[in-house]
Amino acid sequence: MTIALEHPVDTIDPVTLVDREVMSRLVRRVTTDHPEISAETAHRIVGQAAAFVAASGRQSGQVLVPSELVDHGWHAFILHTVDYAAFCQRVVGRFVHHVPTDEDEQMLGGAAAAREQTVAAIQDAGYTVDADLWRSAADCNQCHAGCHDSPKDG
Repeated sequence: MTIALEHPVDTIDPVTLVDREVMSRLVRRVTTDHPEISAETAHRIVGQAAAFVAASGRQSGQVLVPSELVDHGWHAFILHTVDYAAFCQRVVGRFVHHVPTDEDEQMLGGAAAAREQTVAAIQDAGYTVDADLWRSAADCNQCHAGCHDSPKDG
């Protein structure tokens, strides 16, 4: 007999980090901004954005980047500043800033290496990774060459 687990044992589903009412607002924002994304996928995206923020806030000094899809969730969350600030304080203990990458900044090892480093940090923080949402690193053209967390305290 084979048993398939929806989430690996001893990991936290990051969707549970986000209040239901906030989750609903963020899912609506993602699907409004990106009509090609279903509500179900947007829900998963917001959950992974929550895991990204939680892991980023705990990885001081390490640059982490969202995937292309997870970036949609992070940007939606940031737009809801009151909810985002409260989430950061509750889950991380401090505000996690969005820091655009300058055009001349290069991630060591490129986008794929940065994505792998981020996925590992999320797993190390104890959150379930939805691998289907982490297939490509974000290319934030409005953020020059990319977006990342604020690894410096403060």
